[in-house]
Amino acid sequence: MTKIEMVDKIGENVALPKKDIEKVLDHFVKISQDALKESKKVSLTGLGSFSIKERKGRLARNPKTGEKVEVPAKKVVKFKPGKDLIQILADSMTGTGTAQ
Repeated sequence: MTKIEMVDKIGENVALPKKDIEKVLDHFVKISQDALKESKKVSLTGLGSFSIKERKGRLARNPKTGEKVEVPAKKVVKFKPGKDLIQILADSMTGTGTAQ
């Protein structure tokens, strides 16, 4: 789902102009980015949580040439789905879920 699709979907249920909905989404994204940049966890009940994980540097191999390549340490975003999302996905696989 794209940002525009999300704005449209929210607009179906909220009596706000689309430009205001877009501003709220933009602000939400900025707040989330800032929190993650500070290594804070971002949790959304019903969806899950985003956190930062530090990967150690390692020695890898280029599969084409076989040459050893040093992969530097870096920070990556980790997403852990919440219980509600896990249940919704499990129900959709078994056909027992209800459409939202």
